[in-house]
Amino acid sequence: MVMALIKELELRKHEFNDITVETIYFGGGTPSLLSLIEIQSIIDAVYKHYQVGNRPEITLEANPDDLSDDVIKQLANSQINRLSIGIQSFREADLTLMNRAHNAEEAKQCLSTAMTYFDNVSVDLIYGIPGLSNSDWKQNIETALAFKVPHISSYALTVEPKTALEQFIAKGIVPDVNDDDAHEQFHMLVDILNTHDFVHYELSNFGKEGFFSKNNSAYWQGKSYIGIGPSAHSFNGTQRGWNVRNNSKYIKSIEAEVLPIQLETLTTTDRYNEYVMTGLRTIWGVSLKKIGIDFGESYKTYIMQQAQPYLNQHLLYIDDEKLLVTKKGKFLSDGIASDLFKINL
Repeated sequence: MVMALIKELELRKHEFNDITVETIYFGGGTPSLLSLIEIQSIIDAVYKHYQVGNRPEITLEANPDDLSDDVIKQLANSQINRLSIGIQSFREADLTLMNRAHNAEEAKQCLSTAMTYFDNVSVDLIYGIPGLSNSDWKQNIETALAFKVPHISSYALTVEPKTALEQFIAKGIVPDVNDDDAHEQFHMLVDILNTHDFVHYELSNFGKEGFFSKNNSAYWQGKSYIGIGPSAHSFNGTQRGWNVRNNSKYIKSIEAEVLPIQLETLTTTDRYNEYVMTGLRTIWGVSLKKIGIDFGESYKTYIMQQAQPYLNQHLLYIDDEKLLVTKKGKFLSDGIASDLFKINL
């Protein structure tokens, strides 16, 4: 698999002929199962075949059970310079409910060591968990802050189909997710992190100045990226691509030097809708000037018509020709965005 990943990087180098690599992200699945030698070989392949910036952000996504003290120390001696750790919660009951492999003590130990060896660490926290009180949630946030992490990603719990949690809810063993509780805990998170100088730069992401995720920011700002490996997605500004999901099919195709990728060319309306969706989630908002230039004046007229009810309700506002969500509208930004979409019938 590692050799196939390296080969795919070589086969696709022409896609980034005039683009400088700003970020390398090991995520999706469990990349921390790779040895340090394997990780380094992939990084070396990027440097060999692509133009890489002077100080690229190189992130490894991992769970606490993957990050022993020794592993963290080894990673600190590599080119990895950012860790994204799936803590999810510091409460034992929450971790058990979500069927996480780590416990609360492992989460704290892992984070303590990570902050000793890395300046740039992000943690994931989940709110809206059944049984999670507001005081419990506040304690979760404060525990993360006590470690002085510079970045927090936080998401509302979603119940995936065919999971144990879905079965527990269906049988009445666990109460269903309460949207009102999630809404309230989201605003608690925003208020607490604001008092600790975190910038709420994207709906689910909070960072200290200088610690915004370059990788995720590239998605939201519509930059091109290449996804390597089975199921990986790519974007070049006008096309989206996704690799075959099957591992053996992926490897056989790469060995034959055939890219196992399916491409979709986005229409003007597709690109407009994506820009609205991603832009409204961020502090950079949706540029009305950009919409007029990139998509046409008819799209600019359309979005202003669709946005007017939300402007009247103070869920949206306009600043410097940019459409942004208000504090009250942030939790609703995805729903608001969908009403601004243009649908070709």
